[in-house]
Amino acid sequence: MVVAKVIVTSIYVTALALLCVFGIHRYYLAYLFNKYKRQPPKPRGKFINLPTVTVQLPIYNEMYVAERLISSVCRINYPKELLEIQVLDDSTDLTVEIAKECVESYRSLGFDIHYIHRENRVGFKAGALAEGLETARGELIAIFDADFIPPEDFLTKTVDYFTDPRVGMVQVRWGHVNLDYSPLTKAQSILLDGHFVIEQASRFHAGRFFNFNGTAGVLRKSCIESAGGWQHDTLTEDLDLSYRAQLKGWKFVYLKDWAVDAELPVDMNAFKSQQHRWAKGAIQT
Repeated sequence: MVVAKVIVTSIYVTALALLCVFGIHRYYLAYLFNKYKRQPPKPRGKFINLPTVTVQLPIYNEMYVAERLISSVCRINYPKELLEIQVLDDSTDLTVEIAKECVESYRSLGFDIHYIHRENRVGFKAGALAEGLETARGELIAIFDADFIPPEDFLTKTVDYFTDPRVGMVQVRWGHVNLDYSPLTKAQSILLDGHFVIEQASRFHAGRFFNFNGTAGVLRKSCIESAGGWQHDTLTEDLDLSYRAQLKGWKFVYLKDWAVDAELPVDMNAFKSQQHRWAKGAIQT
């Protein structure tokens, strides 16, 4: 009985100590956010000759949003001759036909857009990105997941940060197109805004490492390659690459003052699956 009480007390004290550390960490982030909130980053200069950009769209069984994603990217305001689009489709359902037809439609309009379909799914998203990178002609690589809706001015607001040769990645804040759908989506928006508005911004302005969030960002191709490329030995390839790149000396930029809209999971099972994947991947990294 005494041993059981000691064990329970030890677990309680340990949990309390961890919560205290977490609370102090959050307070420190809030302090940094308040300190630097009036200092938005500015590009080092402007490109005289714009760089070539490859936009990668990794999708898997996204029949309801695939066409919207591709159409949104094709509306981005950037010279056609400098824009390449790769639809990296690992789907096994009707998404294949929908995406392929959409790609063919935009190719007939003069877009440099390619449909790349894999059946083995080796490496999952990381594997698809790596395969696309092998043939990508862009100096810069923009990535959007299927549930995102990139605005027309996305590239005009991000590429000039790469006039600094040390910059390897620019991450943009996520918005929430279906914020008011349900209490679940509202709760998710609060959690994500805490990460994107406070944590990411605080880390960036304080000169700390922070991570690329896997979508709604632009990476320099040479940054990806010098950091060892996309690895699929973790579930969060974006987090893994982020720290390998920053340890190599690459500078990351975070833009919190505007956002790329995305859909939040509306189903509890989808939300739990997403959180499990993120948590497990972070532990693996």
